[in-house]
Amino acid sequence: MASMKEFYQKECVPLLMKEFGYKNTMQVPRMVKIVLNVGLGEAIQNAKALESATEELSLIAGQRPVITKARKSIASFKLREGMSIGCMVTLRGDRMYDFLAKLVHVALPRVRDFRGVSEKSFDGRGNYTLGIKEQIIFPEIDYNKVEKIRGLNVTIVTSAQTDAEGRYLLKLLGMPFRS
Repeated sequence: MASMKEFYQKECVPLLMKEFGYKNTMQVPRMVKIVLNVGLGEAIQNAKALESATEELSLIAGQRPVITKARKSIASFKLREGMSIGCMVTLRGDRMYDFLAKLVHVALPRVRDFRGVSEKSFDGRGNYTLGIKEQIIFPEIDYNKVEKIRGLNVTIVTSAQTDAEGRYLLKLLGMPFRS
């Protein structure tokens, strides 16, 4: 199977140029980065939760995540500024295309009663955010070693100017939108 990057360059770029009437290939929307984010409210009391979430996210992404800290204190949540409350990874280049291929062709079809992803999750500038409820849909995660099922956010940042351009780009790359 050819890589998704080659597929984008050979198949998707000409279709996007024809659909939106671009005169130059540099105008064609492309993926800039994919950001994976896991928020852990329970990390305030349980430091082991942060360790296991970091380990699982590194298996899913193929690179080590950054631990995110709280920006401000919130007394009702017993949260102080600077506490570790999550982890995130930014994927670019070949890892980004490999992750998207794995997400579209392997992980999403493993979701129970999957009918496609919502088309309403675009932000108005062609970027798409997807919430995944269980990290166990990824093949790298061993179900027997998971102590708690956690979700994660996947944000696909594109260079598209509008949602229609971003939607068409992701549809060409294989994202299964609900019809």
